[in-house]
Amino acid sequence: MKAIVLGKAERQILVGVPVLFLAGTLIHFLYGLSGEFFLVGLLAPVNESVWEHLKLALWPTTLWWTAGYLWAQRRGRELDAPAWFAAALGALLTTEITIVLLFYFYTGAFGVESLAADVLLFFLAVLLGQIAGGKIYQRGSSVSWVFPLALLALLLALFAAFTLAPPDLPLFTDPNSGVRGIFRV
Repeated sequence: MKAIVLGKAERQILVGVPVLFLAGTLIHFLYGLSGEFFLVGLLAPVNESVWEHLKLALWPTTLWWTAGYLWAQRRGRELDAPAWFAAALGALLTTEITIVLLFYFYTGAFGVESLAADVLLFFLAVLLGQIAGGKIYQRGSSVSWVFPLALLALLLALFAAFTLAPPDLPLFTDPNSGVRGIFRV
């Protein structure tokens, strides 16, 4: 059997799993604790819609990978910037897509509505996202680091826009109250 050897970058990526899980869990309550402060609503879920819950991974993952790159640079470790930022985007997209697909699978196919299932789903999505990011980093990237950062910026802008003016779709609708977005339309 071949031993798996993880470098510093790969270990840093996997350490992110419990950090991102905890950060995302804490972010869930941030908007309410802030007294529903508008700017906090751009970072934290403003209702119980699936879209708003994707913020639980969006900001922690973005900050984790950005801080990881800056930390490595500060410590004199050379990271492959194109691969790192492609991996960051891959980790985020994998996490977000996993959340949406698995949530609608277990709620739609089995009719399950369970906080425990939601928490387990979030942990699994973060784990899969970080593993995917690690694999992407190991393979390297031939694209400029600008491309994944531009896509990430677009994604962040979409989250802000759809918090302010969400489409009238189930993904954006709070299943408990039927409202959408920060203005509760």
